[in-house]
Amino acid sequence: IPDSGNKYYLQFSTEDYKTGEDAGNCLATVLYPKKKSPVVTIKCSHTKDQNEIQEEDNRLYQRIKQQTKPITGSNIPDSYGNIEPALEPAWALAVAGSSSIMWEKSTEDLGYFLAQVKSVKQWMRKDDFIEFDYNILLHEMPTQEIVSCHMRLTWFPGRPLRVKHFCASGHRGLEDGSGLGSGSAAGLSEERGANF
Repeated sequence: IPDSGNKYYLQFSTEDYKTGEDAGNCLATVLYPKKKSPVVTIKCSHTKDQNEIQEEDNRLYQRIKQQTKPITGSNIPDSYGNIEPALEPAWALAVAGSSSIMWEKSTEDLGYFLAQVKSVKQWMRKDDFIEFDYNILLHEMPTQEIVSCHMRLTWFPGRPLRVKHFCASGHRGLEDGSGLGSGSAAGLSEERGANF
């Protein structure tokens, strides 16, 4: 599209991250504006019932809320690809939260994958929300660079994840983080908030 960038039309299937089961098919358009985050319009047919998804979210939430001590950990997964069962909820939220960072940072020429959670710490809150601080490593493709990001994630079932982040890049120096982004599988939205 002249003066705007390239627009792509995609058809793809999805799978459940944890089980690998078919999760539905999607149609999407992706516009990569020059020097901005991609603009995505997506419509999916889900094979999983929304009530089942809500029940899974509630089980994850209850598992985290039942902890008497804050969840803390490092090097998730470990060098053998293993994740301690006690750290699986923190990993699941890291996967979901980092996807909004990868979405924002991706361009036509660069993509990202969550390589590892270097450290995670849960903040015990007085309200019903769950909050974690993460230091994560993103694998940048095709450069093979490892990008370090600090991510703060806040979540309550039925609401979008709120993700604030700041990333540093080895060959480019410090980069601005959104400090503001929110996201969920249902879509991304913007909100304004204080830096952390």
